[in-house]
Amino acid sequence: MKLSQAILMVLSVSLLASCKPKEKAEATKDDFKYLTEQFADLKIMRYKVPGFDSLSLKQKELVYYLSQAALSGRDIIFDQNFKHNLAIRRTLENIYLTYNGKKEGKDWDNFTVYLKRVWFSNGIHHHYASDKFMPEFSEAYFKELFKNSDQTKFPLEKGETVEALQTKLIPVMFDPAVAAKKVNLDPTQDLILSSAVNFYEGVNQKEAEDFYDKMKDPNDSTPVSYGLNSKLVKENGKLIERVYKVGGMYGQAIERVVFWLEKAKGVAENPKQEHWLDLLVQYYKTGDLKLWDAYNVAWVEDLDSQIDVVNGFVEDYEDPLGRKATWESVVDFKDFEATKRATIISSNAQWFEDNSPLEPAYKKKSVKGISAKVITTAQLGGACYPTTPIGINLPNADWIRKDHGSKSVTMDNITYSYDQAALGNGFMEEFAASPEEIALAKKYGSLAGNLTTDLHECLGHASGQLAPGTNPGALKNYSSTLEESRADLFALYYIMDQKLIDLKLIPNLDVAKAEYNSYMRNGLMTQLTRIKPGKNIEEAHMRNRALNANWVYEKGKKDNVVELQVRDGKTFVVIHDYNKLRSLFGELLKDIQTIKSTGDYKAGAALVENYAVKVDPKIHTEVLTRYAKLKIAPYGGFMNPVYVPVEKDGKIIDIKIEYPDNYAEQMLKYSREFSFLPTYN
Repeated sequence: MKLSQAILMVLSVSLLASCKPKEKAEATKDDFKYLTEQFADLKIMRYKVPGFDSLSLKQKELVYYLSQAALSGRDIIFDQNFKHNLAIRRTLENIYLTYNGKKEGKDWDNFTVYLKRVWFSNGIHHHYASDKFMPEFSEAYFKELFKNSDQTKFPLEKGETVEALQTKLIPVMFDPAVAAKKVNLDPTQDLILSSAVNFYEGVNQKEAEDFYDKMKDPNDSTPVSYGLNSKLVKENGKLIERVYKVGGMYGQAIERVVFWLEKAKGVAENPKQEHWLDLLVQYYKTGDLKLWDAYNVAWVEDLDSQIDVVNGFVEDYEDPLGRKATWESVVDFKDFEATKRATIISSNAQWFEDNSPLEPAYKKKSVKGISAKVITTAQLGGACYPTTPIGINLPNADWIRKDHGSKSVTMDNITYSYDQAALGNGFMEEFAASPEEIALAKKYGSLAGNLTTDLHECLGHASGQLAPGTNPGALKNYSSTLEESRADLFALYYIMDQKLIDLKLIPNLDVAKAEYNSYMRNGLMTQLTRIKPGKNIEEAHMRNRALNANWVYEKGKKDNVVELQVRDGKTFVVIHDYNKLRSLFGELLKDIQTIKSTGDYKAGAALVENYAVKVDPKIHTEVLTRYAKLKIAPYGGFMNPVYVPVEKDGKIIDIKIEYPDNYAEQMLKYSREFSFLPTYN
């Protein structure tokens, strides 16, 4: 399940996003240009697609069509993140392209950075922290830019003047109190009214919850994901859903997605793949969530195809109620050699389930259909671009996972790119507790990180089951954090198990020690580089890591399991008892699984609020000061490769791959060629 936004979303060197960022060991540098530029708190990278040239022509064509589909939904994620995002993006792009004044100096540079941040975050809110980021140029300068740009190319609504557009956008961009947070998870506030995301309009939290509660049938063992693909609005005093489909909301973009999916059907690798592509097309045409479930069942049962794709309204992280999904796409193909590790894990899934520390009632008696593979990512789109996870486990519906299984993937070329871009940045030398810890990370960190991702995605999300009658949405705004915590804990518990040595997945338990060092350092300290002074932790994956690390740190204090050791004014995380730490991870895993299985909202809320939200200001200040000296951008995202058809006599005879390295040019190209929605939807 679930994608980080992230996923993801990377703390350079070393914090990568799977469903979760993690620290990585050093790698051997190659000659490809992985890091292209850095601005604000962001870095832009590129990824290679090894093995593409070895695909058959038909497979290359399939990758090309699926990639075009992945790009065609770009406008959707901008609009879902905030209703004014498309107006702001199009306004800024017009200024960038047509402003006739001097395109130099501090103000222009700050304007350019702001536009690049809007592209990066698919809107005006930080892609990870969720706060609105503010322009570092004045309103007066913005008005000057407006005045001296092509007046005919601004995104005006019918009857709207340029002056009215400017008046509308200035408070949205410059007033910190307007749409201050994309997703607000503060339980003391109305989560809908205090969030800027564009999933609800004219509706408060209680109305939305009541609306969907009435749809639930406690006797339905195969419920659809009510509300997943719609915007809930109030019209004439009545609540209605505006469904995302051809002919419905976002219809113009979805039509283009469908166009390319239809092309992909024509070059499908086998009948199974053609079938689930057809179900996906039919779902997009109708918006019928039963077809979405049918597609997911057919998709998860296709283990034969080498080319694969995630395409749809999938993850609910950006809905404060955890119900509505953002649009995303990832195109990939299987790396057969690297998949051997993941296959060993998935084929032993029942052993891991049976021997987990969960309450017996909440263990799956029969683990079904878990497939795992290592993939080469070929294209990113929607909520997965430019920031991306490094691991995926889908589908999300609990009943499908229980009855039909799940697919887990590790995105190998993405993790490799992160490693390459982070070489030699000094992070480990600054924050690791000892030279021995650094040596352990260099020797085993990469293996530990990849294996933890496999365990997290393949087994962690797939483990456990709900008690009969438990509402899958019972944990509400805490659901995402607790789910990611659960999957992390499953991986952390088992990476220290002799079973992994027996399966020849690791040579010894030093691999687990490298991962424990990395995880605790990150959860207790280094992920705080992403938080501004005085702010709480908001993002689900960051909360998950803080929860796990803080809980085991507190529970192990009396035995000095983990120590925050201060030397020469610097704090270091030192683990004294790895075996006891493993036991604590197991205890917390058991507790969180029980919370999920029973839908215990009160207990889940207490865990998150007590361990995952607040930041120690002293540690935070220290971490920020030490990190600033390294001059590393804490977040990263990617440019996509470009697939170019080669034609002869009207037929495609090959697909070539190109690797552009100009971030602004790629973003502007996408806005020219893949922008299909009206400014307001």
